[in-house]
Amino acid sequence: MVSGDAPQAGGSVRVDVWIWSVRLTKTRSQAAAACQAGHVKVAGERAKPAQPLRVGDEVRLRHAGRDRIVVVSKIVRKRVGPPVAAECFVDNSPPPPPREVAIQVPVRDRGAGRPTKRDRREMERLQGRAPERAPGPEK
Repeated sequence: MVSGDAPQAGGSVRVDVWIWSVRLTKTRSQAAAACQAGHVKVAGERAKPAQPLRVGDEVRLRHAGRDRIVVVSKIVRKRVGPPVAAECFVDNSPPPPPREVAIQVPVRDRGAGRPTKRDRREMERLQGRAPERAPGPEK
């Protein structure tokens, strides 16, 4: 029994189709866009969306601010459910950072308008960046 949605041990499939099929991206167009932007690498080389993918290949994907490193164990051509998708690759990704460590974006009140120079300098100080000094006459 070999159908389009059943996991297969041999053959090849497009990289963007496989990434979408095993639920690493939400849509196939996101997978293709990630390939075109250079966020997908197969065996250490940048992958185009139509590059063939085989069992045993290592896929590195940068998506949603996180690096995913997976090794292909089964080939699928159509999107499968989460339990089946988990069997199609071996996840060697580093664990995601804890939420406390994740970069926090400063939030401004709605309708507060554009930040003033003082607000901007304060935000830069909180983020640990040194304020830029404009070139001008020295005193």
